Amino acid sequence: MDAETDPLRVVAVTYSPGASLESFLASVVTATGRPVDVVLADNGSTDGAPERAAAAHPHVRVLHTGGNVGYGAAVDAGLAGATGRYALVANPDVELGPGSVDDLLAAARRWPRAGAVGPAIRTPDGELYPSARDLPSLSTGAGHAALGWIWPANPWTARYRREREAPRERTAGWLSGSCFLLDLEAYRAVGGFDPGYFMYFEDVDLGERLGRAGYLNVYAPSAVVVHEGGHATRRQPHRMARVHHTSALRYLSRRYPGVRYAPLRLALRAGLGGRMLLSYVSGQVAAGARFQRGAAELQQDDHS
Repeated sequence: MDAETDPLRVVAVTYSPGASLESFLASVVTATGRPVDVVLADNGSTDGAPERAAAAHPHVRVLHTGGNVGYGAAVDAGLAGATGRYALVANPDVELGPGSVDDLLAAARRWPRAGAVGPAIRTPDGELYPSARDLPSLSTGAGHAALGWIWPANPWTARYRREREAPRERTAGWLSGSCFLLDLEAYRAVGGFDPGYFMYFEDVDLGERLGRAGYLNVYAPSAVVVHEGGHATRRQPHRMARVHHTSALRYLSRRYPGVRYAPLRLALRAGLGGRMLLSYVSGQVAAGARFQRGAAELQQDDHS
């Protein structure tokens, strides 16, 4: 059961989140009428922000993970022992719109087989981020990987991101892990996040496993949040590019296992390696499309 009066577990993974954490916590209390139990799964912050937040808010506590264990592993730790049916996972640089969590809960009730429900995610300048995507097939994945960061309007990226569709409540292959509501029974049934992904693709992998187990990933754009994004990329852009490509290779290799697909895995390794090399040579982080350019502009602003 998940009574309206039961605290809703909210997990945010922190790594020196700075001032954005307070904005996130302020938005949590206006996003739902339910009491909340906020767990900051901390991956080794040095700025003291999580501890200050816990001291200032009685519904907030810090869970030290013991180091920078990665995003999925930290979420798993933060959700351990959670009761009730649902929990919210969100980045600490997200601002939840008023009533947005209650909108996600309402959508979950409309879709009884929903394992995850994701909101509309907007950038600070109001642009809608394509957060509810198809699972990447070989054709769309290759087209998006090769062209997405230099030709954002290419048809493969548009098909994969479904960004030419009008926002509507629908199912998706996977939802952005920067903010979504999880059905805890479904989440536990598939084993939670795969800790083998340090960062990136852990949400793609979870969405695929939920789908294989008969659950749905539901996009509910009636709930709206704003995500600043790009913190890790701005701090260490080329390291994060390397992590992104490593995670992509892990995900794709696990989709195509065995001797039969060995040549394909070799080709994927070569292609992703070439893409990463190109990002180093060009000075751009090949993370894709116009949203990566927005992060680059923020990085320039930080240094101006």
